[in-house]
Formats: sequence, C-alpha cells, structure tokens
Amino acid sequence: MQASPSEKCGTTATALNEACFCISLDQAALANALTDQLGNPELLELLMSRCPHVFAARPVFVSSQRLQQVAEVIRAIERTVSLTAWRERALDSAPPIARHNPRGARGVFLGYDFHLDEETLGLIEVNTNAGGAMLNVLLARAQRSCCSGVIGLSPGDEGAGGFEHAILDMFAQEWSASGEQRPLKRVVILDESPQSQYLYPEFLLFQRLFESAGIDCIIADPTELTFAAGSLLVGGEPVDLVYNRLTDFYLESENCSALRTAFLANAVTVTPHPQAYALYADKRRLVDLTNARLLEDMGADPQTRAVLAEYVPLTSLVGHRNAEQLWQNRRSLFFKPVSGFGSRGAYRGEKLTKRVWEEILSGNYVAQTLVAPGERRIAADHQVRAMKFDLRAYAYAGKVQWNAARVYQGQTTNFRTEGGGFAPVFTLNPDEERTVSTQQPQHASYVYLLDETGAIEELPHPLYVALVRAESSIAKLAGKRFRLADWYVAMEDGKPSKVVREWYGWVAFDAQGNFQPEVASPNGESGGAGNIDASALPTPEEHDGLMGLLFESK
Repeated sequence: MQASPSEKCGTTATALNEACFCISLDQAALANALTDQLGNPELLELLMSRCPHVFAARPVFVSSQRLQQVAEVIRAIERTVSLTAWRERALDSAPPIARHNPRGARGVFLGYDFHLDEETLGLIEVNTNAGGAMLNVLLARAQRSCCSGVIGLSPGDEGAGGFEHAILDMFAQEWSASGEQRPLKRVVILDESPQSQYLYPEFLLFQRLFESAGIDCIIADPTELTFAAGSLLVGGEPVDLVYNRLTDFYLESENCSALRTAFLANAVTVTPHPQAYALYADKRRLVDLTNARLLEDMGADPQTRAVLAEYVPLTSLVGHRNAEQLWQNRRSLFFKPVSGFGSRGAYRGEKLTKRVWEEILSGNYVAQTLVAPGERRIAADHQVRAMKFDLRAYAYAGKVQWNAARVYQGQTTNFRTEGGGFAPVFTLNPDEERTVSTQQPQHASYVYLLDETGAIEELPHPLYVALVRAESSIAKLAGKRFRLADWYVAMEDGKPSKVVREWYGWVAFDAQGNFQPEVASPNGESGGAGNIDASALPTPEEHDGLMGLLFESK
C-alpha cells in the first residue's frame, strides 16, 4: 500500500519543506485574482515585469507550535514596549519628532521577521512599514495543489479575504484612535517616486482595496503634499490619513516638510509614524530586548523576560571597546546598521573583510548572534535545489494578522532569486503531526513512469521520496526520460476506491541515475512551476492501463 500524502513527504514541517512539490503558484489563478481585484489584466504584466521574483514557486510549511511561539514573542514585545521606562529610553535616543504624540495611532503593518526550523526560532528584526501584505493576499488565492490532503493547511481564499477585512479595520482603528468621529474619506499612500518603487504594484492593490470600501485613495510623492489653512492637501484636496511607506522614518528630509508640519500640528493621521519606529524598529531596541538586567530594572515581568531571552538572539552595539571580541567571534554574528532597512549594509560575519570591518567600526552598527534561516527545497532548472527562507508575521496591536515567508538564496532576502520571493505559509495541525503516521490513511498517492513505448512502471513512494530528496538514484534508468503520473486516490479499507486527482509531467535521469524533474510552465511547456504538462498526458490506452494497475492488482 502506498503512503498517504503526509507520509509521502513527511510528518513535520522540515520534512515537507524538503520533499513536498505538489503545491505551486498557479499563474492562471494569479492572473484571475489580479483581474478580479483590480479589473485590470495589465497589472499582471506590470507585476511580472517590475517584480519577476516577488512570488515563490512553492509554499513554506511551518508547524502550529512555531506560529504559537511567534505570537508569544510578539505579545512579549508589546508588553515591553508598553513600559514607561522602555518608552523613555527609546524616545530619549531618538530625534525630537519621535516624542510627538501620534494621537493614539499605533502604527500599521508592524513586521516581525524570524529565522526558524524545527530546533530554533529567532527574531531577526522588527519593521514598522513592512511591505508585501496585499501581495500575500493575492498569493494565498493563487496556489495550486495536486494533493487535496494539504489543501486544508493553506490560508486559502477565505483567509485572504479575512486579512483584507483586518487591513481595513486596522486603518479604521488608526483613524478613530486619533480622536476623529467622522468617517475616513481620503487616504494617501506615500513614498518617494512611488511609481518607480519595486513594490508599486502593491500600492495599486491597496488603492483598490480602499476604494472598494468607499475611501478615496491617492498614491503620491511627499513633494506633492502641501500644508495650508491647517490642512494637509494633495492636489488641493484635504488628506485624512497618510499610509506612510517612506524609509525616512523621522520625516527629516526637506521633501517631507509639508507632512512634517501637518503631523506636528495634529492636522493628519500618519501611520506608521516616527514614534512607532523609535519604539519598535530602531536596531538598538534589539540590544535592549536582550539585556536581561535592563529589562528587569524597567519592570518587565519574569515571563516576558524568559520569552525574550529564548527567542531574541543576543545583540550588542558595535564599538571600539568590544571590537576585538566581535572580530574574533564574527563567524557566529550578523552585522546590521542601526538605521538600515531592506538588508542594506548588512553583513554576515564570516564574509567580512578587514576593509568592511573598518567601515562597520566607524559606522553605527549592531552585532546579532547568527540564527540560521529555514530551508525549503524547490524543483527548478530541471533539478531540486535548496533555498533559504524567513518568516514574516504582520501584526497590529500585539496580534498576528498574517504569516508569510520569504524564500531566497544568498546572504539576505533579495527578491532576485529564481523560484524565490514571498511564499504562503502552510500550517500543520499539531494533532495531525502526532498521529498521521499511525492512522489508517484515507487517501494515498500512486506514482508511475511511462516510457515512449507506453510501458508503465510503478514507482514505490519510499523510493520516489528518496529520489526527490537526492538520497537515492536508479542506475538502470540513467540517461532516460519518462512521463510521470502522480495520482491522488481515495482509500477504503486500505484499498483504492476512487481517483481524486491526476497530475502528469516529465522527469529525466542523468548519467548517474539521479532524478531530474522537469516542471511545467503555465502554457504547458516544461520549465515553469507546477502545472500539468499537456505533452506528458497518457493516451486513452495508457490511461486504461494505469487504471488497471491501480484497481485490478490491489
């Protein structure tokens, strides 16, 4: 009897990240989602030309236990930030604008970035203008699975719709928290030269979301704002709320003069705002979060201190006083500029040269204990290769709204890796993780190889998994190419009862007999991610033969 899908690929998140290739980004579903969202099929072309590697080919699996720990870390940080002593320390070291009361606004889209696997979880940094939220809504609606056993693990369309509602509610709360009683009428999404920004397509998605709720939304550069008669204006019209995507976190540039004046005059709600950056995202706050004595003196409770000690990697300021020690231990450290963003100026210690080290010493840097990212294997370029990933939790008011992964190769996330980008997070149910291997499977997958003569050979799943993981090879198949049939089958009393889903594609074996998948593109030609390749479909006679093997001999 064949293994169930979970048994086929493993019963843990790590095992599924290594061996599950039956879920992929569906380009047709993505195009439909974009068209439905914007009524504009041209946005897909813009998205693919501007951000060709923004969507990963495969999802990432994360256990529910890990996600619970992520939520626990976020709650612990929220409790810490609420402490009077924390706020005083953070604001005393920030520019004066950070002390200005944002009128109750908390700051939208706090992004908590983690590295994790089955053994470790570490908070890498906190962002106050974390991008990608609306792109992840689309992504959740564009996943294609050839294995219905994992569909329930996906956030899916229902979850994506819930996230959209949460986004609108979040902005409404920011508006009402500012003391406003009237409805929110006009929002400006603000960034420098927004149309040239990498994530400009996401701005368009936000614009459509606001407009669907009856809220006028304008995408603008800071220079398009003016302050007159006590109001912030764009195109001569008053602005209620600014969704701030600027990386000028303290509104210090001359371009921000109108916004800065309006903010200080309490004439507009700005979110996220300078105070949120000072309290959460300044890299020096990571140093404070790992200073046990400081936290105790500030009044952090023992449980909060324990959570932070376990899940926030030790971080220290870089200076000449500790330079020698940090240089000696550099291979276990990651270096980041205090005011950096988007991995700019960040270095893994083992890659440092003496020249770069001198720049770090003369700059304003922190050193963080290295926590290895997770690993996700994908099928691309006719081979299975390992990718890195991190987890981003979008949170508001201390609660997680959405989890997403970023898949990449290289030193840091970069959205330049073929097959990489944002990936949906598929969550494993803890009960299923514990019991799946001991229960009678209700479904199973059967894999067959078909050669050019129509001959059919069943490929046992233990061997199939070993081939996918590059843990085995088949010498007798070296240099040959086959059509692969992967059938997902309902089981009754341990026997096949009904074919639920069929998938077909091409596979080859190299000169050493190693498995080389050829993944199909959206148009049916090999080379893309996860679609059925029409050229691999069996003839009616071959299909009858497959049915015979499945039902007559079982």
